[in-house]
Amino acid sequence: MKSLRTIALKEAQTRVSPEVKAPSAKISEFFGSNVFDKKKMKDFLSKEVYEKLISAIEQGELINSDDANQIATAMKHWAMSKGATHYTHWFQPLTGSTAEKHDSFFEPSGDGAIEKFAGSALVQQEPDASSFPNGGIRNTFEARGYTAWDPSSPAFIMESKAGKTLCIPTVFVAYTGEALDYKAPLLKALNALDKAAVDVCQYFDKGINKVTASLGIEQEYFLVDLALYNARPDLMLTGRTLFGHMSAKGQQLDDHYFGSIPERVFTFMVDFENEALKLGIPLKTRHNEVAPLQFECAPIYEEINLAIDHNQLLMDVMEKVARRHHFKVLLHEKPYAGINGSGKHNNWSLITNTGKNLLAPGKTPKNNLMFLAFFVNTIKAVHEHADLLRASIASVSNDHRLGANEAPPAIISIFLGEQLNEVLDEIEHSRISKKIKEDNALWLGIPKIPQILLDNTDRNRTSPFAFTGNKFELRAVGSSANSSAPMTVLNTIMADQLIKFKAEVDKLIKKGEKKDIALLTIIKKYIKESKDIRFEGNGYSQEWEDEATKRGLANIKTTPVAIDAYVSDKSLDLFEKNNIFSKRELHARHEILLESYYKKLQIEARVIGEVANTMIIPAVIDYQNTLLDNLKSLKEVGLSKEVMATPLAIVNKISEHLGVMKASVDSMLEERKVANGVEDHREKAISYDEKVKSQFETIRYHADKLEQIVDDNVWPLPKFRELLFLK
Repeated sequence: MKSLRTIALKEAQTRVSPEVKAPSAKISEFFGSNVFDKKKMKDFLSKEVYEKLISAIEQGELINSDDANQIATAMKHWAMSKGATHYTHWFQPLTGSTAEKHDSFFEPSGDGAIEKFAGSALVQQEPDASSFPNGGIRNTFEARGYTAWDPSSPAFIMESKAGKTLCIPTVFVAYTGEALDYKAPLLKALNALDKAAVDVCQYFDKGINKVTASLGIEQEYFLVDLALYNARPDLMLTGRTLFGHMSAKGQQLDDHYFGSIPERVFTFMVDFENEALKLGIPLKTRHNEVAPLQFECAPIYEEINLAIDHNQLLMDVMEKVARRHHFKVLLHEKPYAGINGSGKHNNWSLITNTGKNLLAPGKTPKNNLMFLAFFVNTIKAVHEHADLLRASIASVSNDHRLGANEAPPAIISIFLGEQLNEVLDEIEHSRISKKIKEDNALWLGIPKIPQILLDNTDRNRTSPFAFTGNKFELRAVGSSANSSAPMTVLNTIMADQLIKFKAEVDKLIKKGEKKDIALLTIIKKYIKESKDIRFEGNGYSQEWEDEATKRGLANIKTTPVAIDAYVSDKSLDLFEKNNIFSKRELHARHEILLESYYKKLQIEARVIGEVANTMIIPAVIDYQNTLLDNLKSLKEVGLSKEVMATPLAIVNKISEHLGVMKASVDSMLEERKVANGVEDHREKAISYDEKVKSQFETIRYHADKLEQIVDDNVWPLPKFRELLFLK
């Protein structure tokens, strides 16, 4: 009987890519074709209702029931003209994925049937809230929850072979009003930032009346053949390989990075990009990443709420399209030990209604007071709430990646680049008197390559929060994460910091200080107070860990401890006074994160036990028995002990690894039972981390040693060389 691995290898090596055709030769001709965007709103709505909807989108104005009915009717007509038969409120519960419940436009009537979609159905729906994570906010028997339309994110049509569905982005709240999703608090944080940033902008430009946070999300991911994926229970159930010795060739030659995209992968990329572009997701970039079969796609920058909706939608589209190509997309932060994991770099900036990027320095940054105000306040905000930013990117999967010489360390620091560091140091220690050098140009001296402007900053991939010219890049977000969590934190702490900044500046002005002097005085004060968070060197080095300790910067490496920051007195006060989260909501989210952490480790422990006991150990014993039979035959023909020494040594080595592995599996499973008996969620999460997870590596070490000894034809799991190099 052929093993599942053998069958999978045969399938993977005989794949034929499906034919992929773009809807049009020009992307501009089909971009957003499945989105109810402003152009389509204008076509399907009266001028009056269209203008009201635009005001709702851009200014947050309320929409009355009559207008909602007209908008719903217009959406229905547009969606049906595209072939949609159903609609759904599309939302982002605290599961980490998106959710939807489909309803038909069809309704029976006295004359037969009609297609109907009322404004009330557009604005609000009532999905069952009892089975979504709620952290104790809801009892199991309290099922009611509400989804409410978010006009700022346009409705779209999701296509499948079986039909089309109108999807309406919404928030998700409990019957009692608490947020049960990622979107509701993000919208509150963006509103708070808008108000606080406009107030500060008024010092410089009275024409600024709105500030929008902008985001570009770079998405890293792995691909693996679907047959190989299905032959790995650990990948299927946990998203990562819990066993597997590293392939002899990995990423050490740096030959995959930015290399020629494999043809089968390229076909998949074109297919999912076409689907994403139809949904208005402005994908711009695709390339090979560092590790084998690791890739990245990146969009053009968008308003944060829309950017995050698009990223959540993108991950879903990638998964669906991958199946057409017999691929599986791996979004886990660390699917393979020994090679780079995947992140989701969040590039954040602030844009005014006048088109000004508040984080874009001029040619002489020292003289650009408006830039300095927002630049330094960002540094100050991160310094004040570094623990909270660390908590926002914490997860059981991201713990594998942070600080692993491929991603930023768990220590939150900020990289600015040499020039801007010098600017801040000079402001701190003296009056502004010197001029920035104007000859900031670099000639590479290479024929046929034009002169390049030297950016104000270099890039530092070891920094979790780096300034990269006109934006800050939060590099520590995990590839599977919903970016709403870190963006809610970042925009909240920035809003809070700007409010404090304005209060301190106004206080000096009231005392008679000139406005510019008052601004510069507080900026100078903040530069000095937040200096410890700035670091320009190698974040992977032991020297930095030692230095960070001296500076008093936290180095929290595991999620259960990191997420305590959500429920510290400081954080509770921050979120409550800015109307982002209530104390009850924060404690609930803390409970949800703890529960998610230990449940994922619980699943991993079960998979390790099952795969070890039912696949690896039986295969090893079968091979060991073959060797023993061989030894018996050698003995029967009278060969010397010296000749028999090598096969006997192999049998002994197998027995040694097998014994330790089996004992460790049994010990781990016993510790899991003990951990399951702990009632307090935090104690249970720590118990799983320290008592259960701590044994995973020992089990894996001995299993991987056995993989190197056992006959390749006997080993049951597809190996790394197959997972990573069969394209």
